[in-house]
Amino acid sequence: MARYLDEKSHAIVSDAVREAELHTSGEIVTVLADRSDGYSDIVLAWCALASFTVMSVFAVWPDVLVEKVDGLFGGWGTQWTTAEIVTLVLSLGVLTFGLMWLLLQSDRLRFLSIPGPVKSARARQAAIKHFKVGAERRTHGRTGVLLYLSMQEHRAEIIADESITEKVEADVWGEAMADMLVEIRQGEIGQGLAAGVRDVGAVLSQHFPRAGEDENELPDRLIEV
Repeated sequence: MARYLDEKSHAIVSDAVREAELHTSGEIVTVLADRSDGYSDIVLAWCALASFTVMSVFAVWPDVLVEKVDGLFGGWGTQWTTAEIVTLVLSLGVLTFGLMWLLLQSDRLRFLSIPGPVKSARARQAAIKHFKVGAERRTHGRTGVLLYLSMQEHRAEIIADESITEKVEADVWGEAMADMLVEIRQGEIGQGLAAGVRDVGAVLSQHFPRAGEDENELPDRLIEV
């Protein structure tokens, strides 16, 4: 797993969480992920599509390919049997499938091949999963918020507990997302997460001000997965 932040950057995020929670009873959890999914199903779909396409092309222009194979192996234009042609088609399909699978083992090519809506959906699913494990209903007033950043997908999510969603509309988090992404696009991942934390903290302080007996119920540290 790639690590994106050093100890100094981790401290920047943790300090931002600690400072934000001084003014709210809400609890903020930050998660930085290398990727939200392995996308093996998408890889297999591309491999199958490429294989099917090559076999379909052969079905449309079989004579062209047979001539190419004859020329490649120095044949005399012998008559191909049905079994030989079927074997050739299947071999081409398997070869294409394998080559495509090897190409998509490259992270760069793999993530270029993933449609944007799929990346967004998987990032959202991963954020919800982390939220359920690390924040949901783990605070006394159900006031947990998760900031999730997935580097390979270039996606960020903010997930809030039910007490917060009852009072805060989802589009309110837009400013936090915008401030976070401005820094991240400049390569300042730690500063970006800290900016998002400060904005989230400001929203929480309006709706869930800190009470005198409030305790820190969730860890302030950045979780890098």
